[in-house]
Amino acid sequence: MLAEAIAYELDVQVGACTVDRFPDGEVAVQLLEPVRRKEVFLVQSTSPPVNDHLVELLALADACRRAAAARITAIVPYFGYARADKRHGRREPITARVAADLLEAVGIAHVVTVDLHTPQIEGFFHAAVDSLTAVPTLCRELRDRLPPGLAVVSPDVGRMRFATEFARCFGAPVVVLHKRRESGTETEVTHIVGDVSRRACLIVDDMISTGGTVAESVTALLEAGARPEIIVAATHGLLLPGARDKLDHPAVREVLVTDTVAIDDRNWPQLRIVSIAPLIAGALERFLADGSIGDLY
Repeated sequence: MLAEAIAYELDVQVGACTVDRFPDGEVAVQLLEPVRRKEVFLVQSTSPPVNDHLVELLALADACRRAAAARITAIVPYFGYARADKRHGRREPITARVAADLLEAVGIAHVVTVDLHTPQIEGFFHAAVDSLTAVPTLCRELRDRLPPGLAVVSPDVGRMRFATEFARCFGAPVVVLHKRRESGTETEVTHIVGDVSRRACLIVDDMISTGGTVAESVTALLEAGARPEIIVAATHGLLLPGARDKLDHPAVREVLVTDTVAIDDRNWPQLRIVSIAPLIAGALERFLADGSIGDLY
């Protein structure tokens, strides 16, 4: 559990509370210790089931506000609805903004997240937002296990900046895949910008949900002459049902994700999970000391 790992890093105890459900599915929460005039940090990723986790976070924040907490900070390592950051048609919501409004409405004054899907979501908040990055953490885990002749691959144009940070860590070239989305779960790679011939590849992304994008990327890279030595690294391992089957390819040596999202299926030889608890704990120490997180990485 990420909250317990963060508390261990800070040498504190996790606050006691209960989260339950009424027979009709409504969320019921209760704080089991006082928070009056205290700094409260709520740790909750809004991962699947997204709506349940979001409402739990809102209910806990409201409970803290009504119990006279001095300040409420929401640590949301994975921010759900982040992909709904703009309208694709005239009659669609911007759900990321709705989620931001809800968090502020219950008294959350500060939001801490990790590798937002799109940086502009910070602008949806009036509250302070600190978006941390797991790139240095992932790079440290990968550094001694990467094959020579590596290329860092961005699975689409939107992840170009993310891939560039990895490439800078390893002194490797960046390759960008251009894709066309066929549906919410299916994409097609149309062309590759960069040379992957006879190279091992590190595919990086902010999240792996269904695994469709990674699977299409693996196929395209192998067809372009890449060596069958492919590593996949992502901050958020949603790994929805069916994702493991799509990623279970003989060319995929390893899938590396962080624990921003709780992963149930750990009986997967290629899957490696690295904790971001030290990263978040380091940020919280600086917040409590009114310091800067500029030296965190």
